[in-house]
Amino acid sequence: MLNPVTPDFVETLRGLLPAAAFKADCAPYFAEPRGRWTGKGLVLAPAATEEVATIVRACAEARVGIVPYSGGTGLVGGQLMEDGPDPVVLSLERMNRIRATYPGENALVCDAGAILAHVQQAAEDVGRLFPLSLASEGSARIGGLLSTNAGGVNVLRYGNARAQCLGLEVVRADGTIWHGLTRLRKDNTGYDLRDLMIGAEGTLGIITGAALKLVPRPANLGAAMLSVPSPQAALDLLALAGEVIGEGISAFELMHRAGYDFLAEVGPAVPVPFDDIPEWTVLIDLGLPKGSSPDEALEMLFAEAFEKGLVTDGVIAQSHAQRAAFWTIRETIPEANRRLGSVSSHDISLPLSAIPRFIARGNRALAELGDMRINCFGHLGDGNLHYNVFPAKGRTPADYANLRYTVKELVHDLTHELEGSVSAEHGIGRLKVDDLETYGDPVKLSMLRAIKDALDPLGIMNPGAVLRMTG
Repeated sequence: MLNPVTPDFVETLRGLLPAAAFKADCAPYFAEPRGRWTGKGLVLAPAATEEVATIVRACAEARVGIVPYSGGTGLVGGQLMEDGPDPVVLSLERMNRIRATYPGENALVCDAGAILAHVQQAAEDVGRLFPLSLASEGSARIGGLLSTNAGGVNVLRYGNARAQCLGLEVVRADGTIWHGLTRLRKDNTGYDLRDLMIGAEGTLGIITGAALKLVPRPANLGAAMLSVPSPQAALDLLALAGEVIGEGISAFELMHRAGYDFLAEVGPAVPVPFDDIPEWTVLIDLGLPKGSSPDEALEMLFAEAFEKGLVTDGVIAQSHAQRAAFWTIRETIPEANRRLGSVSSHDISLPLSAIPRFIARGNRALAELGDMRINCFGHLGDGNLHYNVFPAKGRTPADYANLRYTVKELVHDLTHELEGSVSAEHGIGRLKVDDLETYGDPVKLSMLRAIKDALDPLGIMNPGAVLRMTG
């Protein structure tokens, strides 16, 4: 059993840590973006890896739980603990240094608390690109992004966060430090501990530093918004784009007109490049080397796709500003969703060929449940959909409280039936522990539990996240 933070334990920590490690205003650390849960505990913000190790050793000795806190942008409750004994909430915000850049190696080493946008800028400063990109990059921190194996818009070309990491520094559950900040591209010396820690959501150890992969900056960038008649046409367009353009495709996003409608209804107000909003839109983004023209590539793609009936209209960005405006539409849709308030939101992934069937069957099944609106959008290039269900116009999420679980179960059952995942890029956290138990392979679950018990035998690392607390 875990023990709560007590006054005596706080005094013990005060004798081990500098005063700056103790946060006076804890309220911001006990909230999450959707306002669904409230956290609790003692908030500590260490400034160095050794201070993290000191905290973990003290917590292990007292058997006090530790909840790692990164940027606070997670949507599945992994960064706060609502139930159980009061934990230590360990924020990495003061550990935010770019430790070193190695442009000749295409590598960068940073603290886990470094903000993603700052890492991107550090890469740009040496003529390189760190391609992990998502809407919360101005506040999300590297440790949390690796701990959740974040995806974002460029997975099609560059992979998830896991694919963009070379090495890690991790404080283990007993307070020892694994010095794994290697910049090697090849290292077959035993189990891949890096990949074990990435995606573990702080349940096996606390990431305190990372060696990240950089890539050359594409010389020529381009983007287009293309109107497509259906999700199947969008998939066929993706395949055609691969044939016409090749590996220069950085992102391929699908958007339903509901996203535009929500922006018009609740804001934020953004300019839209179409006079008549299409039912389905694809945003395709390119990064090509010197001597290649994104505009010519997109024009060629549009011509072939139009001839095949895969697109009906389109706008090719004529400037960097217009390309940015296209992305503003895509990245602002989640804000409109939050303002409207969902009945149930779903971060799912599917085999590409199953996506049209999923959308058609899901829409029909939800229509039979009641009058609801569906905003389906996401990273079509890697099969990740944000399939979110909203109240009918003029109604509120509270009007559907009795349907929330039914909607989620319907969507997740269909996802599982079509061999998809009910958590594509947000992780399990505490929100989806039941889902992992419902849809997860029993052998996989037993392996996860064995790993957890081996590396965190006291159960102090982010208790209740990913795996249910025992004992």
